[in-house]
Amino acid sequence: MEVNQFDSEKYEKAKKRVKELKGFYSHLASYVVVIPVLIFINLFFSPMHIWFYWPMLGWGVGLLFHALGVFNMFPFLGKEWEQNKINEILEKDNSKWE
Repeated sequence: MEVNQFDSEKYEKAKKRVKELKGFYSHLASYVVVIPVLIFINLFFSPMHIWFYWPMLGWGVGLLFHALGVFNMFPFLGKEWEQNKINEILEKDNSKWE
């Protein structure tokens, strides 16, 4: 029975990871499609007033933080920190009941 539970946990973790990756790649794909459209619109309709770099920069920063989170590149608040915090909270809750 434990083997199935362990396999089930591994499957759920893998499924969650795939969902995170899919979300990031969808975010990246929409950025790659929309930003050139915004550049075209800006340069075609108002070439004297360049504004496309604002959404490109803002969305790019959001995309960067999304990548850092998905690929666990945060030196703080990463997956290990999250697991340690969960364990810490569980230990505190257990000590309250003892």
